[in-house]
Amino acid sequence: REVMPSVEHRSHKGLNNRAENSHQPTRQRERAMKGFRSIGRAQQFLAAFSGISPHFRPRRHRMTAAHYRTEMNTRFAIWDQITGAASRPTTA
Repeated sequence: REVMPSVEHRSHKGLNNRAENSHQPTRQRERAMKGFRSIGRAQQFLAAFSGISPHFRPRRHRMTAAHYRTEMNTRFAIWDQITGAASRPTTA
C-alpha cells in the first residue's frame, strides 16, 4: 500500500480461494478423473489410450499446415485399415 497507493489492495481470506484450489494436486486428479466412476476404470482407460493417443498427435510445431493435413489423412487411413472402420456401414 505504501509502494502503490493508487492501486486497490483487497485482503480477505476468501478472495483467492478459487485460484489457489484449482492448482492443488487433488483438484488436478479430480479434473483428470472427471467422467470415470473409479480410479481403476480411469487407469484401465488411460493405459489403453496412452498407446493410441500419440498416433493422432503429430508434432505440429515442426510441420507446415499442408504437411500436417497429409500426415493426419495418412494416420486416419492407417487407423481405419487396422480397426476395420472403413468397411463397416455407418448408422446415422
